[in-house]
Amino acid sequence: MDRRQFLLAGAALTPLLLPAQGTSAPAGAAPAPFFLPPSPPLDHRGDMDIRVLVRQADTGGIYSCVETAVAPRRMGPAPHAHQDLDELMYVLEGTASVLMGEEVLEVPAGGWHLRPRRIKHTFFNASDHPLRFIDMYFQQPFEDYLEQIFHRLTPANGYPEGSEKRREEILRLTAQFGIIRFPEGQQQREALKARYGLG
Repeated sequence: MDRRQFLLAGAALTPLLLPAQGTSAPAGAAPAPFFLPPSPPLDHRGDMDIRVLVRQADTGGIYSCVETAVAPRRMGPAPHAHQDLDELMYVLEGTASVLMGEEVLEVPAGGWHLRPRRIKHTFFNASDHPLRFIDMYFQQPFEDYLEQIFHRLTPANGYPEGSEKRREEILRLTAQFGIIRFPEGQQQREALKARYGLG
């Protein structure tokens, strides 16, 4: 990336660094410098998994990011939207299929994709190869939501799949993080699975 491209990219990201309406970055001192050493690629474990790389608490509420690994031929969440969250994806390995509205876009390794707030979207891996990407969050600590869903609300922690206890906790988190669910979302998810042969 040359200097002109870098400056243009920085200008494009400037609106994402502003707090969402009704929210504000935590008050306090500026974030301290930190270094993240290289780590082995995240394993999808036959399905999908996430690993938090940078927390908003480490950046004064400005930014956070999560690595996501998706097994081949694996569907993501039901189509949804976010009230106040913009998500920026950078694909590390494989090809991400991203539904935006009613259009599916293929994002190959090295590609970027912005999912702005209040637009219905989801992602999936329609290929026969693993998918890894980094999702970046700018208005809220969405990494906290993902850690709850992937690593806390598990059968081993007393939240069996399909249980009322798990459903109620997910509904609470959905409201807390401003996730917009659509009545047709699950049906659309099943249609994408059938269309692309996903599990």
